[in-house]
Amino acid sequence: MAQFRAKKLDLSCFINVRVIRDHTKRKVFEQYETQRQALRYIIRNTTLPQRARAQAQLQLSQMHAYTRFTQINNRCIEGGKSRGVLRHFRMARYPFRMNALEGNIPGVKKASW
Repeated sequence: MAQFRAKKLDLSCFINVRVIRDHTKRKVFEQYETQRQALRYIIRNTTLPQRARAQAQLQLSQMHAYTRFTQINNRCIEGGKSRGVLRHFRMARYPFRMNALEGNIPGVKKASW
């Protein structure tokens, strides 16, 4: 993980270590996504020689875990919670409710019918 950590990081926008780690994972995944897709294409291409496919598979398995999509976990940007997070707003249920009631989220208001 230290190899991906930024040298200078503005900590004012992060709540805790988990949010920083999530931010790092997202940046690393975005950086290596095209390389992973190319290797996966080579592995699945049956017209290529078996040796080239095996080398691609070895390279893919030796890549860092943060380059995988499954490592990314949606976290609340306010509290760092991983459960009950609304994907579109990247907030947990309760902070979303409080911000919506205060009018801090544009286009969101309390429903009444």
